[in-house]
Amino acid sequence: MEFKNDLGKPWKYEEDGLTVVRTSMWSPPGCHPVGCGLKIYVNDEGVIDHVEGDENNPITKGRLCARCLALKDYVYNPSRVIYPMKRDPKDRGLSDKWERITWDEAFAIVKEKRDYFRDTYGAESIAVFSGTGRSGGILVSDMAQAVLGTPNACYTQSGYACYQPRSMSCSHVLGAYYPEMDYAGGLEGTYDNPAFQVPGVMVMWGKMPLASNGDGFFGHAVIDLMKRGAKLISVDPRVNWLSTRSVVHLRVRPGTDTAMAMAWLWVIINEDLYDHDFVEKWTYGFDEFAARINDPVMGMTPEKAAEICEVPVEDIYKAARLYATAKPASIAWGLAFDQNQNGNQAAHCVLALMAITGNIDVPGGQIVAEIDPAPGVADEPATGEKQEFNLDKADAGADDNAAEDAARPTRRIGWDSLPEELRDKTIGYKEYPLYVDNIRNAQADMMFDALTKGEPYRIRMGWIQSTTLLAPTCCAQPHGWYEGLKNLEFCMATDVFITPAIEAACDLFLPLASCAEKDDVVMTHYGGSPVFYGAVNKAVDVGEVKADMDLIIELGEYLGQECLQDEDGGRMFKDLEDFLTQRRTSGPIKMDFDSLRKKVGYQRGVNYRKYESGKLRPDRHPGFLTPTGRVELWSTAYANYGEDPLPYYQEPAFSPHVDPELAAKYPYILTTGARNYASFHAEHRQIPVLRELHPDPLIEINPADAAEIGVADGQWVEIANDFGRAKFKAKVSPIVKKGTVQADHGWWFPEMPADDEARDEVIPVGEILEDGPLEFEVNGTHIQNGYVKSDHADEKGLYGLWRSNVNDLVSNHYNSKLGYGGPYKCNCCSITPLQESYDTDMGLVEEMFKVDSAKKEW
Repeated sequence: MEFKNDLGKPWKYEEDGLTVVRTSMWSPPGCHPVGCGLKIYVNDEGVIDHVEGDENNPITKGRLCARCLALKDYVYNPSRVIYPMKRDPKDRGLSDKWERITWDEAFAIVKEKRDYFRDTYGAESIAVFSGTGRSGGILVSDMAQAVLGTPNACYTQSGYACYQPRSMSCSHVLGAYYPEMDYAGGLEGTYDNPAFQVPGVMVMWGKMPLASNGDGFFGHAVIDLMKRGAKLISVDPRVNWLSTRSVVHLRVRPGTDTAMAMAWLWVIINEDLYDHDFVEKWTYGFDEFAARINDPVMGMTPEKAAEICEVPVEDIYKAARLYATAKPASIAWGLAFDQNQNGNQAAHCVLALMAITGNIDVPGGQIVAEIDPAPGVADEPATGEKQEFNLDKADAGADDNAAEDAARPTRRIGWDSLPEELRDKTIGYKEYPLYVDNIRNAQADMMFDALTKGEPYRIRMGWIQSTTLLAPTCCAQPHGWYEGLKNLEFCMATDVFITPAIEAACDLFLPLASCAEKDDVVMTHYGGSPVFYGAVNKAVDVGEVKADMDLIIELGEYLGQECLQDEDGGRMFKDLEDFLTQRRTSGPIKMDFDSLRKKVGYQRGVNYRKYESGKLRPDRHPGFLTPTGRVELWSTAYANYGEDPLPYYQEPAFSPHVDPELAAKYPYILTTGARNYASFHAEHRQIPVLRELHPDPLIEINPADAAEIGVADGQWVEIANDFGRAKFKAKVSPIVKKGTVQADHGWWFPEMPADDEARDEVIPVGEILEDGPLEFEVNGTHIQNGYVKSDHADEKGLYGLWRSNVNDLVSNHYNSKLGYGGPYKCNCCSITPLQESYDTDMGLVEEMFKVDSAKKEW
């Protein structure tokens, strides 16, 4: 339903001599796609005066985090680059060699380089390295494929260990895009809408959404629902604000979530707590699934799981029974499912929990997005003859990637424009076909090999697109990526700031607009959840920055890309607004962008039990968009791609139970990725008001461990393993269990020197790695990971990149059989106390990055 403008104010109005622009928050600066409501107050000189929360936003209701409130300090930060820049490749790593150029010059450089590498080495020699992205969706890498004509767009995190492993599991097990916890965000009146039901139990599984609204789930909705009576279960190795309010807190050993989920399933199946009607009508392979859970070798009793996960067995029984008997119940699940080798199986199990308890697409359970009907199919509830559609006899007509394609059908301009022989050259396609088929990206760990080993071929031109890349947010073994990037013959970047990767490896910098300087659309779960569409309404102009999609549309036209042309040879997208209408709003919410702009936000409405009415399938038959038309507890897709169709537990690669010698050398379980309120991954380090909240990179150490190794609270330590080392400031606290430590990620130091002190030490491709311990075959390809030869951990250049880079301790190629997941949250390390202090000089940060309020021109 459309959200109502209760204040009676338009998207732009005047108040107390200021122009107020009502908008929806996205990125940059970084955040997840909730669409938090902002009011940006602009003075008569066109400069932001301040920011407030928009109390009329139906979800956030005026509530904002510190990052939003500091938007002005981000937009006008003195270290921001707001004009196109170039430098000679021989001057990489030297910050004073950048020179300002025009956009025409920049586009001409891109065309010259693109033409040369495409014509000389083939389009596959060009790669686009992307992150979460700056746009209110996930189309950026696909559009970049369209612009450069390469199949090699790559999200650089090992195993794409953020969101995609979960969404892939959803596509192939559930046959829908992403089952988010229902917090009434898509309903008018939210919690008070009569269609909604407060869940009896909410499970926070590997997710603490208050700090970051992970994946687009508004974290404070958990608090709202607790106030209305919902109980909370927490599955998390750490103690956090929500877990202290939980009726059960399962402090699992990092990386053992599959064992825990299988144990819940054992309780629910063997105590007959499952929904027989849903299982009989809407699931496939239940008997085989139940047999696997009960298998004496491959299965998992609560007692076995208690030993593996290191939690009390009675708590496992209690949590499983609470979840199964609450009607409804919901699960918010996070990165714990993505950041280990066994994560696909954990996701498989949690999807099974949602399904067999009857909590799929019910009020207060898990909601999934409606899928548009296929061309020529009436968009109407499936009643009468359709309602009697026989799933057992039907050809469901869904291939292995149908749910992913249907949920986000407008993502594939670039991929679909490539000839088949070029798509077949995508790095990682031979080894991990489901990964590439599902994401239309090169597989990240195989891209690492291409950059460092030149296998299966060399990458010669790169585009670092809206990702810090080397700062410890995405890539594992960043020293290897660093050496590989330095070997690129040409590298360009689009971003808001000069990051360490850009300083080290780039020859061309194209400045991007923040969310205050562009029009865009933010979609909850990137459009994969039936909650909210928000208009990102431009409020101010800054320098010569461009919205990322504006840049891509213009560059695509300049390069003459046919896939970005209409039937008459003109521009497919006339301008940014036309793009937003065609690719964001006209399908799911059936309006143009200007209409959404005026509304500011739009609640999509939630039609529950869509599997009964045909709204989850483009043919409008009842069921789910899988080959069987059911929730596949026995996954046909997994079987087709060589994976076990049933879940199984796999011990983490760096577990003390796998290699006792390794455990003796590196006795602490290392987990990372916990969110904080002051930053989004590697962003906001140069915002003084935010940096003051969290000035230093921290490692959480249990008091008993700290006493044993002689570490005091606030003392700096060095952690290390076979792959690398990093320095952190100790936070001694019982929030982590004895034997486990949690290190901050995303750290670099913008106040430190920019120049790369190792710029002249270029290791040629093929010589960057030494042989590492992991060696295996996948689809006929021999793979061996390696140790990176270079180690500049003590260098002070590149904004202190190597001082506290926790990803230096994370290796590539520890993925699932399908190419997903990485050991970011279940690693190992040693800890050495340091006498030196590396505390941040906040006076220096304030001096370097304080916004000049008297400045008249931006």
